Amino acid sequence: MSPASLTLVLPAFNEEDRLGAAMDELFGYLRQHEAGTLPEADASVLPNDIRVVVVDDGSSDRTAEIAATRPEATGSIEGVSLRVLTVPHGGKGAAVRAGMLDATSDLIIFTDADMATPPDQLPLLLRALANADVALGSRIQPDGSDMRASQPFYRRMLGKMFHLLASLWVVGPVQDTQCGFKGFTRAAAHDVFAQQRITSIVFDVELIYLCRRRGYPMAIVPIQWYDRLGSRMQPRFGLALRVAWDLFRIPLIHRRVKRAAAFAPADQRPG
Repeated sequence: MSPASLTLVLPAFNEEDRLGAAMDELFGYLRQHEAGTLPEADASVLPNDIRVVVVDDGSSDRTAEIAATRPEATGSIEGVSLRVLTVPHGGKGAAVRAGMLDATSDLIIFTDADMATPPDQLPLLLRALANADVALGSRIQPDGSDMRASQPFYRRMLGKMFHLLASLWVVGPVQDTQCGFKGFTRAAAHDVFAQQRITSIVFDVELIYLCRRRGYPMAIVPIQWYDRLGSRMQPRFGLALRVAWDLFRIPLIHRRVKRAAAFAPADQRPG
């Protein structure tokens, strides 16, 4: 059975050059759902109440205007709504947190605003969330191949170094922490994101750490992903220091976090 409602949170900062095409792709897919032309296996897990929230991270360009003037913002697709949530610029982690805490649907998924993960991958996370509280998209495929192989060499090397540090100190066996396609039940999302403190690119690692500490069942979901042109992430010494510091302090700032009551041993549950 499909959930009653789903919110898609799209963090966006100065995305005027890419947002229009990404919105065309997303809403083109949702129109297929409305028209009943999706494969039955996919349509059966998509809810009839889908809410898209573009979180404008204090953009200085036309990002918010492009989203707000879409026809979908006036209800052109039955069962689909679109709105813009504008927040002061605080980085991707802060934008995602604002959108996830604002959402009230049964399930909440955040995904990159450039649709690097195509919308036809949504059913994969939705199926996983039928049996888990958290579903983590992974660009590593069941055969071991990695969708990130298309990235520049320096990005792949930096990613491997980052994963080595994160796996040793914070996230354990999760191999692709930085995939920007993650889903949560509402209860898990509101619990975890209320405790999120990191707003740099390390925020994904913090989320996984918190989910593990709280005991939420997690599913790793191999997904399709494409390296979109236009990424503004550039290696800088200052960024490297920020990443290292944030990784180091995650277990420290959350050292008092305990398992959620529902997952604690029976003799440790309240009441």
